[in-house]
Amino acid sequence: QLVESGGGLVQAGGSLRLSCAASGLFLSGYHMGWFRQAPGTEREFVAAISSSGASTIYADSVKGRFVISRNNAENTVYLQMNSLKPEDTAAYYCAATFLMSRSSGTYNSWGQGTQLTVSS
Repeated sequence: QLVESGGGLVQAGGSLRLSCAASGLFLSGYHMGWFRQAPGTEREFVAAISSSGASTIYADSVKGRFVISRNNAENTVYLQMNSLKPEDTAAYYCAATFLMSRSSGTYNSWGQGTQLTVSS
């Protein structure tokens, strides 16, 4: 089970860190991703990190502003979000996969999501 936390309301330009904690699942064996979904839109890729943490990929829309990281000893993945914009407003989901990719279809374990709202 994956559980996201850390969402909330923040002003544009602010920062927030999301966490994704796992129970019953050893994240060290998985590549991990963050996705987001705003109302009326499809779920979109945000960032992913390899199982070791050595490789990361980002959506162009967040590159340079967001940083994905992980602590396998704590079985947790993080998403540090800086310079937030109103268009970052969405529910954010973490997910686990054996195949690191930008496609949500390759991820087979999902959290319930945490809401981020960025006010202008």
